[in-house]
Amino acid sequence: MCPKPKDKYRLKKSTVNIILSLIFLLLHLSLYGQKQKPKNESWYDDKLLHFGFSLGFNTMDFKITPSQVYPDTTALYPDVSKLNPGINIQIVSDLRLNDHFDLRFLPGVSFGQRNVRYYKNKILYNDQQKLESSFLEFPLLLKFKGNRLNNVRPYVISGLNYRYDLAGKKQFDAEKPIYIRLKRPDLYYEMGAGMDFYLTYFKLSIELKMSNGIRNVLVNDAYPGHAEFSKAIDKMKSQIWVLSFHFE
Repeated sequence: MCPKPKDKYRLKKSTVNIILSLIFLLLHLSLYGQKQKPKNESWYDDKLLHFGFSLGFNTMDFKITPSQVYPDTTALYPDVSKLNPGINIQIVSDLRLNDHFDLRFLPGVSFGQRNVRYYKNKILYNDQQKLESSFLEFPLLLKFKGNRLNNVRPYVISGLNYRYDLAGKKQFDAEKPIYIRLKRPDLYYEMGAGMDFYLTYFKLSIELKMSNGIRNVLVNDAYPGHAEFSKAIDKMKSQIWVLSFHFE
């Protein structure tokens, strides 16, 4: 037996809201509890342009719109079975606009996997579809920084990210039982929040970001003999959560 797709969506949404609430609560408490301390110099923040690198972890997901209306017992219903951890590696380029705004360009690569399962009459229909992604990504983001307290400074960030999936297949692989394909290019809108920690010799930023794909990434071509897998999906948009550690 499996829960209804709407119930799974509500579960994912409530989990995300709880995580975000805990993060913002911890950030608020960390700022509130600090006393005035000597500030570490931040000469890199005063430069017009500075660089760094970023390491991160991601979980990739899909927002799937089934072709059929639940609970039609004759139809297949797709759903992402679980979230798998992936990694991000980026180069940080930061352009200082003024005391509170920066324009950031973080080209890099990211790797991850999503598993899509199909259910028929609440019973698992077939083996899960393991869809791997290897992205080249080119995010352009606007960073708004709050006031600095001692050696900590909160910020929010938003912008666009163009990703190109090198693992996207032009043709189906007859040797692998993967019956759906993904389009390679996609444009994402991103938003998130983080904290800058000013250390003695560099700045460490911890950031949580949500990235939502704009276009339908499902390729409409059906696998010969297994057309039910692609036909069960009306739309499939990408969603990625990224926890990043920036060193600048």
